[in-house]
Amino acid sequence: MALEVKRKEKESSQSLVHRFTKVVRQSGVLLQVRGKQFRKRAKSALAKKRSALRRVEMRAEKKRLDKLEKPKVGRANSWK
Repeated sequence: MALEVKRKEKESSQSLVHRFTKVVRQSGVLLQVRGKQFRKRAKSALAKKRSALRRVEMRAEKKRLDKLEKPKVGRANSWK
């Protein structure tokens, strides 16, 4: 999509630049470019599997550590 702005007769360069920027803004080209620039790529199937396996392993490890932990004593059950 090529944008074309031709200089009118007796038009100053400043007004030409102003018209050009207006045309570019209205066309939405900059919005498309920025959207592509900051868009995150989708994860590959292998990366999804690896992250899912890591989550499962982390949950299992946390569960194991919780079982090994000493029982927590509250104020009502303290034996002082």
